[in-house]
Parts: sequence; structure tokens; C-alpha cells
Amino acid sequence: MRAQNSATTPMTIAVDTRAGSAPAGGGAASPTGAASPTGAAASPRTQGTLLALAGVVAFSLTFPSTVWGLESFGPWSLVAVRSTLAALIAGAFLLAGRVPPPERRHWAGLAVVAGGVVIGFPLLTTLALQTSTTSHAAVVVGLLPLTTAVLAAARTGRRPSRTFWGAALAGAAVVIAFTVQQSGGALSAGDLYLFGALLVCAAGYTEGGRLARLMPGWQVIGWALVFCLPLTVPASAVTLALEPVHLTAHGVIGLLWVAAGSTFFGLYVWYRGMAAIGIPRASQLQLAQPLLTLFWSVFLLGEDLPLAAPLAAGGVLVCIAVTQRAKS
Repeated sequence: MRAQNSATTPMTIAVDTRAGSAPAGGGAASPTGAASPTGAAASPRTQGTLLALAGVVAFSLTFPSTVWGLESFGPWSLVAVRSTLAALIAGAFLLAGRVPPPERRHWAGLAVVAGGVVIGFPLLTTLALQTSTTSHAAVVVGLLPLTTAVLAAARTGRRPSRTFWGAALAGAAVVIAFTVQQSGGALSAGDLYLFGALLVCAAGYTEGGRLARLMPGWQVIGWALVFCLPLTVPASAVTLALEPVHLTAHGVIGLLWVAAGSTFFGLYVWYRGMAAIGIPRASQLQLAQPLLTLFWSVFLLGEDLPLAAPLAAGGVLVCIAVTQRAKS
């Protein structure tokens, strides 16, 4: 699953200078949190690039880690425990930073982020990975930046160029053709879960991108996780009691990674990096995510990679690159 996506509308991200983050504009932080007139960067661009790359790598490992987690847990308990652990980590960071709770007017937006990124996307992709291969899911979810761009355009009322829409439709056609070809001429239940995951995650990314104008991005995902605790804690207790648990090394590693690595660490470094180098530059790095997931599916899971998978992923990558240039 992956941080406020590169396809959200370019924006300035407010960064909490108490945490030592650089402002989105790249200027040095003053004691009041504004950029200094000198324009000197508080952190090198290289550091921001490395942080964003770390986020992309973390996201690319989500699907293989989920497959490992399913060796020990059922799909419902894996998602519930994953979200609970990630929320506890986020809560510890928020407490350590003495971050005040968000204003009530932001609660509805945080609920959308929580429903899409914290619960909806992990649950639907986990259900899909019970029957779909990681490589198949990586290609389908590679359409996420385009899906987010479409929803962001609808949410903000902006009108992208014809080139943008043409590339978006071409990317969608590539993914649909791939899924139909791989499923023997019809969409499978796993494909329906994946397409549903695209929609809910894109909605969460779009709303998260809007909120990131008003508060640091890592606080957006942090509070979204914490707000889910009243739901995920009892859900963890119930699902662990109902679904069988067979602990294995792979299962435990997979759970820990999707909780601490993908859900919190990946989003945290992604936002820090994006704030340092800007959304357009960071978005170019995220184009490699589906191809990285294909690599992990072979290297970690030993999956047989059909020729259509890297070809389709490459086609989607080209379409996303065109949309990025068209938007800019």
C-alpha cells in the first residue's frame, strides 16, 4: 500500500520544525517555522532523495510481506493486528513529539484516510493475495498513481490536459488487458478486490494530500492510525480467537514489516523526503515501485514471473511518466 501518492496534486507541505524537518519549499527553518529569507536548505537534497527512496523500497515489500504474514495469520487477523501495531508505534511518536490532537474540522478527512489507507487497502489486498500472485497484484496496483490523479482532479475541480487523460486511459487499458489475460478471459475475485483497493486507497491518498497542506504528512497518517485503535484493538482480539494462528519465522517477519515497515516507517520517510525534494521529484522515484515488487516476488517468494507482468508494469510506468510531465 503506499503514502500519499505521487499522483496527488502538487502542494506545499507544512512540516513540523520541532521534528527537524525542512519546509516544503526547501528553505531553512526559522524559530517560527517559516522559511528563512536566505533560502539555505536545512538538509541536503541528497538526504531527501534517499529518504524518499527508502519509502519506495518499503512500499515495494508490502505484498511479499503480506504473503509471508498469511503463513501464520488469517487475512482478517493479519490486517487487524497490523493496524494495531502500526497505531501503537505512531502513537508513541506523537506522544514523544507532544503533538496536539488535530482540530475537529479535520476529523472527517482523517476518517477517509483511515478507511482507505489504514483499513480498506490492507484488507482488500490481503484478501486478494490469498488467490492472486504478488506479481499479478503489483501490476494491477501499479495503476494507483493514475487512479489517485483522477480522484484528485475530481476532488479539487482541476482540469488536467488531454495528454494526461489519454495516458491515464492507456494505463487503465494496459492493466485491464493484463488482468483479463492472466485470469483466462474474465476477472477473478482477487482482481475485484484489487480494483476495490485501488479506489479506496486513492480516496485516502487524495484526502491525505489535502490534509498535508494543513499539517505535517507523517502526522496525517499517525492520527489516522491512532483514530482506528478503538476499532482495531477489539478486532484483533476477535479475529485472533476465530482464525487459526500458526507462528512461523516468515509469518512473524511479514507481520512486523507490514506494521512497522510499510504502514508507518515507509510513510514517515516518504513524507520527510517529499517535503525536502518536492512532490514532482519524489513522484518520479515512485515509478519504480511496481518493478521492485516484481523483483521481490521472484527473489523472496520464488514466484514464476510471466513475461506479461514486466511488460505490463513497464507500460504502466510509461503512462504514469507521461501524466507527470503533462501535469507539470
